[in-house]
Amino acid sequence: QVQLVESGGGLVQAGGSLRLSCVASRAISSIAAMGWHRQAPGKQRELVAVITSGGNTNYADSVKGRFTISRDTAKNTVYLQMNSLKPEDTAVYYCKARVGVAILNDYWGQGTQVTVSS
Repeated sequence: QVQLVESGGGLVQAGGSLRLSCVASRAISSIAAMGWHRQAPGKQRELVAVITSGGNTNYADSVKGRFTISRDTAKNTVYLQMNSLKPEDTAVYYCKARVGVAILNDYWGQGTQVTVSS
């Protein structure tokens, strides 16, 4: 198992920046992949960005060039740097850890609210 705690959300004006943090209760180097997802009111949860244990990253088209996912293995922390924020980025952002090899299990954080005003 792994517990995840997100922080860093808040209210920001369009064009501004925020950095989200996700602290894991175990070494993230042992976790197959960690990612950020978001869910806006009335919409399905969607993948924003993911980083694998090997350091490979992938992004949703809507955030490419604006968001950057990174990690600090010494701190067991994954970050999401969000620049050039838009009102449509407003959502609850969740951290997810995918653990396992043959059998994969997903663990979620409690979420952090990001609100971008126009």
